[in-house]
Amino acid sequence: MDTIVTAILLGIVEGLTEFLPVSSTGHLILATELFGYDPHQWAMFNVVIQLGAILAVVVQYWRTFWAVGMGLMRLEPISLRFLRNLLAAFIPSAILGLLLKDQIDMMLGSPMIVCWALVIGGVAILVIEKHAKTGELTGIGQLPLRQALGVGLAQCVSMIPGVSRSGATIMGALAMGIERRTAAEFSFFLAIPTMLGATTLELIDNREAVMAGTLGVGWSEIAVGFVVSFVVALAVIRLFVAYVSRSGFKPFAWYRIVAGAAAIIWLSLR
Repeated sequence: MDTIVTAILLGIVEGLTEFLPVSSTGHLILATELFGYDPHQWAMFNVVIQLGAILAVVVQYWRTFWAVGMGLMRLEPISLRFLRNLLAAFIPSAILGLLLKDQIDMMLGSPMIVCWALVIGGVAILVIEKHAKTGELTGIGQLPLRQALGVGLAQCVSMIPGVSRSGATIMGALAMGIERRTAAEFSFFLAIPTMLGATTLELIDNREAVMAGTLGVGWSEIAVGFVVSFVVALAVIRLFVAYVSRSGFKPFAWYRIVAGAAAIIWLSLR
């Protein structure tokens, strides 16, 4: 397959799945099996194009970030709580990610783990959706510290490939009574430090390849994947928040179950 076409396809996969509760990492791993490309050659590409998805969050919510930034300069309580809650939710996965990086990298090489995580995660979403009691707090700056920390602990589960970072954080938030829209937006905002941290760590680990320009694929493929990921992710964020505010997460749960089961059968019969 032409490398530019592969870059476009992977950019679409990343943009579509990064902020939906279906696991972008899991889909990229399964895409490796489906498209038949060399995962080691495209490993750095898959990490870097996540920055396109991060940029989509910044563009979509720039007014929020601007207001928080101005509020921090004036030491406004709600802006200080926003920053506190974001940091509290980020720290658990940052610590655990550093401690378990080698074990996580080993799991990334197992498509079957992804498949089972998709199925089990889909069932978990159905259960949480049915029993979660929606709270009245709206806005990250209004959440108590314990709820923000709980979302951060839930995010740690997403280190298992196929679990979904957004799915873990959103479902963790719902389980603690945070209403749907705030849960989704908290997941989007939390993606920024989490994905920046993961990308930075990956770049440091591969600094020699970065300096030598031997990233496995060319900068043109990376640029194409970045732009495609950004555009698709921006559209997904806008549609996703509007949809889940009205209809909830059940369709994503059933998609995970069906896709995971189909992938298990496919991998077993190859």
